Amino acid sequence: MKHILLIFLMIPVLISCQRSPEWKASADNYPIQAVPFTQVKMTGAFWKSPIETNRLVSIPYAFQQSEITGRIGNFALAGGLIQAEHKGDFPFDDTDVYKIIEGASYSLAVDYDADLDRYVDNLIYLIGQAQEDDGYLYTCRTNQCIRLERWMGKQRWERLNSHELYNCGHLYEAAVAHYMATGKRSLLDIAIKNADLIHTVFGPDSNQKHCPSGHPIVEMALVKLYRVTGEQKYVDLAKYFLDETGVGTDGHPMSQYSQDHKPIKQQDEAVGHAVRFGYLYSGVTDVAAITGDQEYMLAAERVWNNVVSRKLYITGGIGARGMGEGFGENYELPNMTAYCETCASIANVYWNHRMFLMTGDSKYIDVLEKTLYNALLSGVSISGNRFFYDNLLEDNGSCERQPWFGCACCPGNVTRFMASVSGYQYAVDNDRVFVNLLAGSNATIPFHGKELKIEQETTYPWDGRVTLTLEVPSPASLDLCIRIPGWAGNEAVPSDLYAFTDTVESSVDIQVNGKVADYRLDKGYAVLHRRWTKGDRVDIDLPMPVRRTRSNDAVINNRNKVALQRGPLIYCLEGVDQPGSALFSSFLPDTAKITSSFREDLLGGIVVLETEGMSLPTTTTNDCQMTMNDHQITTNNNQITTNIHLTAIPYACWNNRGKSPMVVWIPVNAQTAVPEPVPTIASKAVATASTDWAPGLNDQFEPVNSRDTDKYFFYWWLKKGTTEWVQYDFDRPYTVSEVRVYWLLFDHYDYVCRPPAEWKILYQKGSEWLPVINRDPYGREVDEYAKVSFDPVTTKALRLEAQLQKDHSAGILEWKVY
Repeated sequence: MKHILLIFLMIPVLISCQRSPEWKASADNYPIQAVPFTQVKMTGAFWKSPIETNRLVSIPYAFQQSEITGRIGNFALAGGLIQAEHKGDFPFDDTDVYKIIEGASYSLAVDYDADLDRYVDNLIYLIGQAQEDDGYLYTCRTNQCIRLERWMGKQRWERLNSHELYNCGHLYEAAVAHYMATGKRSLLDIAIKNADLIHTVFGPDSNQKHCPSGHPIVEMALVKLYRVTGEQKYVDLAKYFLDETGVGTDGHPMSQYSQDHKPIKQQDEAVGHAVRFGYLYSGVTDVAAITGDQEYMLAAERVWNNVVSRKLYITGGIGARGMGEGFGENYELPNMTAYCETCASIANVYWNHRMFLMTGDSKYIDVLEKTLYNALLSGVSISGNRFFYDNLLEDNGSCERQPWFGCACCPGNVTRFMASVSGYQYAVDNDRVFVNLLAGSNATIPFHGKELKIEQETTYPWDGRVTLTLEVPSPASLDLCIRIPGWAGNEAVPSDLYAFTDTVESSVDIQVNGKVADYRLDKGYAVLHRRWTKGDRVDIDLPMPVRRTRSNDAVINNRNKVALQRGPLIYCLEGVDQPGSALFSSFLPDTAKITSSFREDLLGGIVVLETEGMSLPTTTTNDCQMTMNDHQITTNNNQITTNIHLTAIPYACWNNRGKSPMVVWIPVNAQTAVPEPVPTIASKAVATASTDWAPGLNDQFEPVNSRDTDKYFFYWWLKKGTTEWVQYDFDRPYTVSEVRVYWLLFDHYDYVCRPPAEWKILYQKGSEWLPVINRDPYGREVDEYAKVSFDPVTTKALRLEAQLQKDHSAGILEWKVY
């Protein structure tokens, strides 16, 4: 590690690198056991490269950022090792360090690095010094950071959303990972001391606190502690937090945001914060596996069906709304304003993997694979040091990966996930070996006290041909269960939310030692039962035609549009690949032929899709403006279109070449495409607001109605009853005499946007803001533009000032100036 925090030089003792004696872990308790990532080494380029990048770039970079931003220094401050002020704006910054330690531990287990090992040891020393005598560990409180009391309250455990238990959960996960990777108990002992504290604080007794965890993850983390220590009390505590969900025993406020709106066993819809949801139901499934609680599993199945049939993005992402970082209504799946937090995709993989381990049903791995190859992978750049927090399905060219975030939950989560991704490839039970993911790898699989070795050779997902070579110490009878992905047949997802536009005959070919294999299908798996001997070879051929996918018609934003899929990969159009073409004015007729080819020179080597599409001309409000050429076509409604060449890349690869427009859902006709508008006074202006950022005000996308949030929109976040403003600064003085405002209608739990109580337009004259002399009343119409004309003024800036209603905020979909 190049970036060693200077305070490490102050550590007065050396951290022992001695490994602890063997400590027997309890059984996993799932009917099916995942083969640990330490037993599977990725050899294929598709996964080997990002795993190496994670080890060599992402993990060191994340540690460096944690030093620069004071996250690591906060532990030293809490431990009395330095004198400083607590850094950071969030009480959960500690978890970023824990998550990176977890990722580093996984990396150490596969590719040992002495420098990284020492660095982590020193970090653990700081964490131990920061822990209070009774086991409490929450640096912002120990450091008496008064400015964070709005989050954490004045006393321990005072607020449900303080993230105290969330911090504990990530501590336990890191501790278990570090112990299992290195055999050292240094971090594990810290975690156990903390877990024993919360076991005394929370519980059913009258002298204990009665509430759920607030931000779930501690539940699944406590289960991990149980599996390492065998201490039943940790499972009991995890179940207690789950049982308290939606009960409101101590009168704490219950909310969908905190996943506390209803008892788990009564839940049937995915609502609220998407990351909390995924972590919660991962914990629910864990506890159900251990306790045999069927009502928990029934609840998990109900909400899973709701997600997959109503709330899952084609990329496998979850969470439609930026407000609350969570789910919207059924079929509410906007594209440009999609949230799809990277952490939510990771949580979705965790949960679906657990559902598979409980049931052996491949539909859960189908969703896992969709999420993994699309929504999750898009969260980190190919370089490993740029990240997406939210993962849009459409962008106008304003979005860009970031080097870090103030709320940096996603980068740390990526480091721990990528380091352990090979743990999702295989699983076993008493007489079956499951091949869940296809990827070049060498696996050593414990099976009936022996070691079964499987070498997987493939360039998947670029090609569907896979060869498995088995090495068994002696001939053995077992079922080799090879997942046949839903996409290899006619199932885009395990529901009617998405469907392929064509039907193909399933032509999956499986051979054993060169002969057509005899197999049966069971829950989506081709089950090959035979007596296997050393050197047996299984060849699989999954055809990968390009498929057009349509949404259920209830997803209004995707009507008359298609998404392109090849194998498990969802594709997108990125502006940088369509030079001279306006992306949103392009469309792809149903009859257009699509070809695929491998481009070694592009984005590290990818398969691209190419086709001939069409594009609408640039337009003003009423007129078309376009230079004619030899490739024009006139549509049935007299719109002039132009033939264009379209190139699509895997969605996960977009935005690795700088800012550029992007779309996943492509219009199929001219009526659905959006003509490229000419620049206007408003569109060329710089938009600002009293709340700083002002997206969507002047992007020139026409709203369908006041609830049309598919494109970027503006709102005064968390403001009610106050006077607020938005402002346009023009590139030069203009004479203007009219504005048109499209007011937003939005309902997000108790956060409501309605037109303001009153509003007015001001213009800048010198250093003053003066009201215009309006000729029309300032309207509050919805589902149409509120138009106000006024005496002409010449100015370089206009300001819209709004008095918000007492109990409501307000927002604007589009603001035009004439």
